Amino acid sequence: MKCLTVLGSLCLLLTNWSRGFDLNRTEVVFDDEMAARWPPLFVPITLIQSAAAKGAVCLDGSLPGYHLHRGSGIGANSWLVQLEGGGWCNDIRTCVYRKKSRRGSSYYMERQLQFTGILSDRPEENPDFYNWNRIKVRYCDGASFLGEGYDSASGLFFRGQRIWLAAIQDLMSKGMRNAKQALLTGCSAGGLAAIQHCDEFHALFPGSIKIKCLADAGMFLDAFDVAGQRTLRSFFSGVVSLQGVSVNLPKSCTSRMNPFLCFFPQNVLSSVQTPLFLLNSAYDVWQLQGSLATKAADPHGYWMECKMNNAKCNTDQIQFLQGFRNQILNCVKKFSLSSKTGLFINSCFAHCQSERQDTWFENNSPSIRNKV
Repeated sequence: MKCLTVLGSLCLLLTNWSRGFDLNRTEVVFDDEMAARWPPLFVPITLIQSAAAKGAVCLDGSLPGYHLHRGSGIGANSWLVQLEGGGWCNDIRTCVYRKKSRRGSSYYMERQLQFTGILSDRPEENPDFYNWNRIKVRYCDGASFLGEGYDSASGLFFRGQRIWLAAIQDLMSKGMRNAKQALLTGCSAGGLAAIQHCDEFHALFPGSIKIKCLADAGMFLDAFDVAGQRTLRSFFSGVVSLQGVSVNLPKSCTSRMNPFLCFFPQNVLSSVQTPLFLLNSAYDVWQLQGSLATKAADPHGYWMECKMNNAKCNTDQIQFLQGFRNQILNCVKKFSLSSKTGLFINSCFAHCQSERQDTWFENNSPSIRNKV
């Protein structure tokens, strides 16, 4: 894992977010022989058969799905729902392309997925959640589970919000309604979705149930790119407009600014009432490659080596990255003051750290002040 140690250390802002959850951490020491007897966990897909009647379908009209691995023992009544990430599509051309892939159609989705990191069933890899009911909801709408619309000319279904509801309702029928505690999480576009749906998820349960959210690599910033343009703002504007996302964004935000700006998590954090934890790199590699130093913003390839290998960044590039780091820290400064929130923002050249075992929980996992 590449970490930008040359750029200085980042502060860890952890508060009381984890309090209230019953995290019966299991301390286990495994030798090589025992590890060999514990094969990788592959979980089959479940297509949501009731979704079609609700119009809750992928971009191409196919059924959405999820992967569920049942909890056991003291974790049998605890539920972890992870929303899959995978970018967005912001115009008809890119959405048509997307619907011919696993990001837009269940016909192309893997029939089984390996559960690692926060989804692992091994106590030595995932000591807090290994025995919970763990679900990965597949992402096939292209608007972070928030779209609502249909384009008849291209045959594209923008039904992200309906997919979200259909998946949650199906899980409720399979026991989640009896949960004693539940965690909504997600990575990348799924991390953005976890923030946007956090309070909605909480509202589905009785007030006595412990509900929290964790957004991994979901803090996509409305920042200037290396050419001085707002690439991601333009892109998100297309996503929100094309897929009818504005109707599903927080009214507390859309009532005071243009709806597409409310797709940026930085503009809705203040309205989230449910305990929320942010896991992010201050030098998020996707944002560097996908929105800050794109080919359009860097036509001569000045950033090519730096964005692929942080060790090759020159002084000016490091200064730019430091500026981006400062932006993300400023965006979460007020958020961090609440007793219901928590953060883990490190300097790793990474994206999505809860899904990868090496960044989630291993001997050399990223740490801040000796905390992983």
